[in-house]
Amino acid sequence: MQFFSTRDRNRVVNASQAIAQGLSDEGGLFVPQSFPKVDVASICALDYPEMAAAIVGQYLTDYSQQFLAEAAKTTYGEAFDGKAGYLAPVSDEVYSLELWHGPTCAFKDYALQLMPKLLVEAKKNLGRTEKTLILVATSGDTGKAALDGYHDIPGVEIAVFFPTGGTSEIQRLQMATQEGDNVAVYAVHGNFDDAQTGVKRVFGDTAIAAELAKRNIRLSSANSINWGRLVPQIVYYFAAYAQLLKAGQIALGDAVDFCVPTGNFGDILAGYYAKQMGLPVGKLVCASNENNVLTDFLTTGTYTARRAFYKTTSPSMDILVSSNLERLLYHVTGSDTEVASLMKQLNETGSYTVRPETLAAIQESFACGWSSEAQVAEEIRARYERDHYLCDTHTAVAFHVASQHKRDGVPMVVLSTASPFKFPRSVLEALGHAAPANDFEAMQQLEEATGCTAPASLSALRQKAERFHTVIDPEQIAQVALRYQA
Repeated sequence: MQFFSTRDRNRVVNASQAIAQGLSDEGGLFVPQSFPKVDVASICALDYPEMAAAIVGQYLTDYSQQFLAEAAKTTYGEAFDGKAGYLAPVSDEVYSLELWHGPTCAFKDYALQLMPKLLVEAKKNLGRTEKTLILVATSGDTGKAALDGYHDIPGVEIAVFFPTGGTSEIQRLQMATQEGDNVAVYAVHGNFDDAQTGVKRVFGDTAIAAELAKRNIRLSSANSINWGRLVPQIVYYFAAYAQLLKAGQIALGDAVDFCVPTGNFGDILAGYYAKQMGLPVGKLVCASNENNVLTDFLTTGTYTARRAFYKTTSPSMDILVSSNLERLLYHVTGSDTEVASLMKQLNETGSYTVRPETLAAIQESFACGWSSEAQVAEEIRARYERDHYLCDTHTAVAFHVASQHKRDGVPMVVLSTASPFKFPRSVLEALGHAAPANDFEAMQQLEEATGCTAPASLSALRQKAERFHTVIDPEQIAQVALRYQA
């Protein structure tokens, strides 16, 4: 399987190169040359690690299947407490795909626990011995998941950048207390888009790349711009379908709809890839919070990033530039020149409009909607009071939007992307309680109010010392990169 850039089909790499490099030289994203078709019945008969190895192996063809099988087995076992890809029934024909049973209590663990193994193996496959410097912009969950996955990996340094005041306190502490000799964390003035733009500029700066190359250092990414982040996320769509099959809720070939809370468009794009591989996905419903740039685009065909930015109770979705949408535009248009032109317009004017036929093609697979802050709180309370189901703010965004798109006779799977205990104050207030200012006190009160138990990894943060306190401007991200030595 070969991969090429969304902005230049002539830039062709194999899977190992795509994962080691992260982003194409001219700023494009790597996409697979084709979508392999799989036997859905056979895939659904496998357990989660076997399923992961089989699906990931369809794309990472320069990796040995033996390596992928062992990597998946060690990744999705004990660390996920036997709940990798766990599907929980919520109400009639509505399910929650709980993706937060991993070590950092967010869906990013599915990719970022496997991805370090893929990177190390990629360097072996390529015969490369340089140091890898991973730069990560995060709106909350990616940062901790990447730090947890990459800490103390030989030959790797990782620096994470998050918007100051733009995460929950629990998310911030997860990053600020991270252990490991090869990790660094920086708060960045501005919002996530400022941090993401700063990181992308470093990747696109040939002078920085040349200077680092002199020191035997190469850049890579753990954001979803890296193909290695997306491919493991395809797996849990198949896992959800398999569980519905085994429970007798569907017959093989029946369509299942998925509603995904998304900001950077990576998680929902993985569902599109599952559909292209043959999984009977009905509609992929894109759920946004008040930063509803994707809702507007999927409705009108015009993407406008220069608009009011809102800090919400679902901070991981507080994003105005959704990087992975570029991949979808390439798959739908089939034109690298068209995508390059659209991205140039976005960079220069903050906006672009796709052709009507492009929007129509996208709408065949995607639906959309958004939730206000009041609706998010109402949804948390309604799911708990009516269904005895406790969810976090991001999942509540999706439950609200899913209710607008539920089709009779078609199961709706909501992707639950984070533990409610990562946002204890917001969840507690939504349930009608006065939340204390301290997140750990709020966590304890949420346990008492619901009878649910906070994940041990979150409770333990209270005893951990903060290691990282530096706050920088987005322009200083380049300076951070240049501090590293081989």
